[in-house]
Amino acid sequence: MTSQFQLYINGQFEDGAAQFDSINPATGQVWAKMPEARRDEVNRAVAAATHALQDSAWAGLMASQRGKLLYKLAELIEQAAPQLAQYETSDTGKIIRETSSQIAYVAEYYRYYAGIADKLEGSYLPIDKQDMQAWTIREPVGVIAAIVPWNSQLFLSAVKLGPALAAGCTVVLKASEEGPAPLLAFARLVHEAGFPAGVVNIITGFGPECGAVLSSHPDVAHVAFTGGPETARHIVRNSAENLAKVSLELGGKSPFIVFADADLQSAVNAQVAAIFAATGQSCVAGSRLLVEDSIKDEFVQRLVERVQTINIGLPEDMATEYGPLCTLRQREKIEQVVASSIQQGAKLLTGGKSLPRAGYYYPPTILDCSDVPQADCVMTELFGPVLSVVSFSSEAEAVQKANNTPYGLAAGVFTNNLSRAHRMTKAIRSGIVWLNTYRAVSPLAPFGGHGLSGHGREGGSDAVLDYTTTKTVWLRTSDQPIDDPFVMR
Repeated sequence: MTSQFQLYINGQFEDGAAQFDSINPATGQVWAKMPEARRDEVNRAVAAATHALQDSAWAGLMASQRGKLLYKLAELIEQAAPQLAQYETSDTGKIIRETSSQIAYVAEYYRYYAGIADKLEGSYLPIDKQDMQAWTIREPVGVIAAIVPWNSQLFLSAVKLGPALAAGCTVVLKASEEGPAPLLAFARLVHEAGFPAGVVNIITGFGPECGAVLSSHPDVAHVAFTGGPETARHIVRNSAENLAKVSLELGGKSPFIVFADADLQSAVNAQVAAIFAATGQSCVAGSRLLVEDSIKDEFVQRLVERVQTINIGLPEDMATEYGPLCTLRQREKIEQVVASSIQQGAKLLTGGKSLPRAGYYYPPTILDCSDVPQADCVMTELFGPVLSVVSFSSEAEAVQKANNTPYGLAAGVFTNNLSRAHRMTKAIRSGIVWLNTYRAVSPLAPFGGHGLSGHGREGGSDAVLDYTTTKTVWLRTSDQPIDDPFVMR
């Protein structure tokens, strides 16, 4: 028997215009029926959010009351984390040991933004006019269209919903049609937390009838999107219809740089996590290993030996370290790029061939591209478990190769030379630089990139300001009548 999920619109649960099958990536079999939102459902969700934005049930709340609702939501997420993790594992193939810990930590993001809700302040302006005072007020920007991908979706929605709700906005959240179960289940927690009807609406559906309608809707003020550059281009074009503000958190081709003076075993462990955690399906995946010539052979040998011991298994098993890809389409793309890279001269060190088992499994794969640094696997974001190795002989060469990409999301640098660490941090073009670590995140830390990795930042206190608009208020303090403007004095 398959599980059933519903849309959440204006405080009500409904089936949607149609249903579509959701596939368990570990088995390749249908495990659930998902509700499909089309134009009518999208329009009703935006209408509900538009009404809620002005309704006293939400607009009349004090900022501290909004914060209390977010605190309540955080508590409910913590309690529901095991069930939400199971849904995410079944729907996306992410291993249960990762979804469990990640979802539990998502609660901290809502707590963080709950605490900021009543700390949004305007400012008094020392204006240069006699008998005048002026000050600013921070107000919610309006209805937010939050569009998130299937991977890490509760985290990626938290960094949008948290600050948007703290600012007083209302939201239509579109879950990816590839694995929407966790967010559709999350709607129950929003409902239980007591948010007024229409403040948060959660839908899923396909591009033309759902995503395009939402991102071009005239009542949407801000589109917050996480996904790939090609979809982002469509969203930017769609937003021209309503002149909505757009923030984009896109992909990456992040360099993982190891110098000869680094702690090699620590760097090996971090590199394994950087590219093979979540089966490589992470926007910050450290997919380009840049390693200094003098240690390349030793480092790569250690890395290959560790990778070949990774426990590949069913995602629901807590002993499993590595699961399937989310979709068959993604596996086929990876197979094509790996094959073309080998034809171009890349040397296959491990992996490289789909595993003979049910589901969408592809093994951890390492390609030595030192002789072909422009190979397809080096330049293309694969969103999968493929690591390209490129050697370098100097710090300047490491910087050049690190920056040889249109992306600019993240980078890792492993060195025990403090001066070099500072130089590399300044020289690398990316929104995040991890020094002697990788994949660390926190509600307090901004997250985002530039170039094909998008623009705008999520996380941190400033993220709330992105969901506000500034109103300037002028007050004339003189009791004297305003002079007739057409009488010369």
